[in-house]
Amino acid sequence: MNTTRKINKIACLASDTDKGQEGLELLSDRYTFVDIEEADALVALGGDGFILQTIHNNTDRDLPIYGMNRGTIGFLLNQFNPDNLLERLNKARKQTLNPLVMEATTVWGERHTALAFNEVALLRYSQQSANLRVLINGRERLDNLVCDGVMVATPAGSTAYNLSARGPIIPLGANVLALTPVCPFRPRRWNGALLPHSAVVEFEVLGADYRPVGATADSYEVRDIKHILVKEDKSKSVCVLFDPDHSLEERIFNEQFVH
Repeated sequence: MNTTRKINKIACLASDTDKGQEGLELLSDRYTFVDIEEADALVALGGDGFILQTIHNNTDRDLPIYGMNRGTIGFLLNQFNPDNLLERLNKARKQTLNPLVMEATTVWGERHTALAFNEVALLRYSQQSANLRVLINGRERLDNLVCDGVMVATPAGSTAYNLSARGPIIPLGANVLALTPVCPFRPRRWNGALLPHSAVVEFEVLGADYRPVGATADSYEVRDIKHILVKEDKSKSVCVLFDPDHSLEERIFNEQFVH
């Protein structure tokens, strides 16, 4: 991916929310936007969900993405400011994100493949706990994890669902993934693990016919799964832009020292 070219032409997308559309109107009054195919960079106006959707929709483009917050938390976004947009884009720090790929097989033998820049998560779909066999690089590590769910999270996604499940915050560039359970019951006191980013993680759903489990790769959902394989996909990447004083790496540090 070319991340050194000068940015002159901008495309802009906005969420359908009032704040997203208001932001687009403000920027359109000041700047001339081009189609995505002609752009040097893409500006996305919305919340974390919208920027994540934008990243997914443009994974195969050699196009850096600069998000501005028109939502709530905005962890993956810069502060909204209509001034000096081209200057800010050219001064922005570049962060390359590699996704996880999820390969899921259902109880009916259907196969699904999807990418996740935040996490791949498994969750029980009934009143009964999920029973999962966990393998790392083909070796069994847990013969039966009894839980509400479990996830594999990237560093960029470690402050999202992973953090709410008491998983570790991972600095960017650490080359590790978080394996984090959701409400684990057995084994007792198992709180998850840190894995090398090259690890291949497999989950086998035990009793899938009467203990249904679903899986998500970010917003992509598969129901009634029987087997899941998760690994990092180095063949895919997205360049995300951050203001120098508002970098994703700095926010990951700050999350670890909040009061």
